[in-house]
Amino acid sequence: MDILGDISFLFQRLTWLSVLDILLVASIFFALLWVVRETQAMTLLRGVIFLVIVLGLLSNLAPLPGFSWLIRTTLPALLLAIPVIFAPEIRRGLEKLGRAGAEPFVKINAPTTQEMLNTIKAVVAASGRLASRQHGALIVLQRGDSLRDYIKTGVRLDARVTPELLLQIFYPNTPLHDGAVIVSDMKVAAASCVMPLSASGILNRTPDRQMGLRHRAALGISEASDAIAVVVSEETGSISVAHGGRMIRRLDTERLENILLAFYRSPAASQPTPGIFGRIFRNHQQNYRQEGKS
Repeated sequence: MDILGDISFLFQRLTWLSVLDILLVASIFFALLWVVRETQAMTLLRGVIFLVIVLGLLSNLAPLPGFSWLIRTTLPALLLAIPVIFAPEIRRGLEKLGRAGAEPFVKINAPTTQEMLNTIKAVVAASGRLASRQHGALIVLQRGDSLRDYIKTGVRLDARVTPELLLQIFYPNTPLHDGAVIVSDMKVAAASCVMPLSASGILNRTPDRQMGLRHRAALGISEASDAIAVVVSEETGSISVAHGGRMIRRLDTERLENILLAFYRSPAASQPTPGIFGRIFRNHQQNYRQEGKS
């Protein structure tokens, strides 16, 4: 009866401002958990929560004045250390927020639909031939976010995208085969570019964990920008696509072409479209599970 009385008392004092306050606090915590999901920061966050709970129980349940004073003194320093610990995740979340709020713009030298189709077909054809020969490759397709800083780390080419050019670049032991090719404005902007490596633990939780630096670099550039990364495994010859911190593996050339067309056929192709990739990712995961069961 006391519990029911307390609950009724709380509901009597509840106003629309209280509901708004609760929703705002819940939204902030949800956004923080959404930013650090599937990253190494989630493990750190669990450790911080567990430490706070243990310290709170020790300081409140037992009369420990010295320990309580130490906790009250060091708590502000711990709160200031949280932004330092979660700095990469906070930066990634703010970058996603900035890209989501960016206004679309029209480029003066925007590629035509035919140039776009020719580029996609060239990337798909080259990926299929590289996969059949088990030649490793990483092709990054620029979309809305500029990749100028990453282009500077490679060798400038500014060449038309053709299967023969991509095959020559990624031929083993050639000067430009190590690194990524960046396609900007439907041209090969540069080759042998250095990409950021992913800090998330997605690849460690996959059934087959033999994926190397190319796959981590593909995930890394997809986390740092809205670009699409096409990866050809040197070990297995399988084709993968990374976007928005997610990766679809074991693609054939037909599926690869459909995924790339799904991103570029829309007039708002310069904007991040996680919904498209999310639907493709879910469908591919369902097909992968069904194939595994069979």
